Amino acid sequence: MAGMHEGQVTAVRGAVLDVRFAQPPLPAVGEALHVLRDDGTPLLVEVTSQLSTTDVRAIALQSTEGIARGLRVQAQGQPLEVPVGPAVLGRLLDVTGQLGDDGPALPADVPRRPIHRAPPPLSAQSGTSTLFATGLKVIDLLTPLVQGGKAAMFGGAGVGKTVLVMELIHAMVERYQGISVFAGVGERSREGHEMLLDMRDSGVLDHTVLVYGQMNEPPGARWRVPFTALTMAEHFRDERKQNVLLLMDNIFRFVQAGSEVSGLLGRLPSRVGYQPTLADEVAALQERIVSVDGVAVTAIEAVYVPADDFTDPAVTALASHVDSMVVLSREMAAQGMYPAIDPIASSSIMLDADLLGERHVHIATEVRRVIEHYRQLQDVIALLGVDELGADDRRQVERARRLQRFLTQPFAVTEAFTGMPGRSVALADTLDGCEAILRGDCDGWRESSLYMVGTLAEAQAKEAAATKAAA
Repeated sequence: MAGMHEGQVTAVRGAVLDVRFAQPPLPAVGEALHVLRDDGTPLLVEVTSQLSTTDVRAIALQSTEGIARGLRVQAQGQPLEVPVGPAVLGRLLDVTGQLGDDGPALPADVPRRPIHRAPPPLSAQSGTSTLFATGLKVIDLLTPLVQGGKAAMFGGAGVGKTVLVMELIHAMVERYQGISVFAGVGERSREGHEMLLDMRDSGVLDHTVLVYGQMNEPPGARWRVPFTALTMAEHFRDERKQNVLLLMDNIFRFVQAGSEVSGLLGRLPSRVGYQPTLADEVAALQERIVSVDGVAVTAIEAVYVPADDFTDPAVTALASHVDSMVVLSREMAAQGMYPAIDPIASSSIMLDADLLGERHVHIATEVRRVIEHYRQLQDVIALLGVDELGADDRRQVERARRLQRFLTQPFAVTEAFTGMPGRSVALADTLDGCEAILRGDCDGWRESSLYMVGTLAEAQAKEAAATKAAA
């Protein structure tokens, strides 16, 4: 562009570049710069700090291959802008808005929006108390999600976070009339390819935008890709007045990329080696995920918990912003209780009698109490055996074990591996089933009859078949 403010690269250290501008004005923090390679292709970088009255330091959002000192730099005068609107539906894009799916190019007149913007003022935000039903028994009963709220799936490596997020996408396609924006943050390229194929096969891609900053990309790309996805979601919310489901897998990688960027910029690390700006960076992202004028952005985020340490600063920083905490348990996964959601550690602000009714809250509280009582007795059972318990304790233990099995269910996304078709269960059926188990209606049933079923009626049919086979 003619007349664009120009500078020159003075230093290159991996993904970090120093740029000198002989003439004012100096680009602001957050502004995008184009570094022009010898072949004319631009490298996109973002200003992270002003070093002096003439120099800025920037982080690359793409590979710095072919970048050397002395190359020309063009200041864009604004943050990175990405394409938004209906044209990006059904497409796979990277952090800069470039297509990555070998499809046709985006139209030339596609609208673009900057990835950095202030969150809507508090006066413009609208609260909501509508239940976001998922069809997953344990979530709808114990950690109900809020439409227009933020939910996070916390879990260590290999306990089922990505599978759970994939199932939520699948479960909500029929019941949720809106747009989905999926941000793949620092995940494996294989997972992104699989998700693209799955969405294409299931016919939901037309209502979904996929935005990826993969594990093999520079830290700057992984650091900014959630903002690219959020900008697209905000456009559907603000301009087109459509409800948006924003899915992020894995938001811990965003924090991790920020830590890498902080180290590359030479900042001193803070607690446990994280960046000193951790809380600010998390807040800058999370505070933009809100509902405005009755149009909801509902966020579901997978959060990797390093070494299963829930006191990790990144985990606690993310947890402070969410409405529903779905905690995945390695112990439950080891027992084959899928989804491996811990009914005691998980929580939701939605679990309130004024919002859900007395019956729902009473059943959820009783389910928690019975399972917690069983856990307290596990050491005694391990040492002395269940026969040493009193009659009342033994009855509570048996009901807790049946409840745990009833709260499992087969997933549609794992059908190819398990051979079991997925189940989606209405909240009323979940409440009826748990109430019957708590009441003692199923005390004489085999525990296996309640494992990996949908409704209690299905478990009853399974029990009848098992009884008939045993006769």
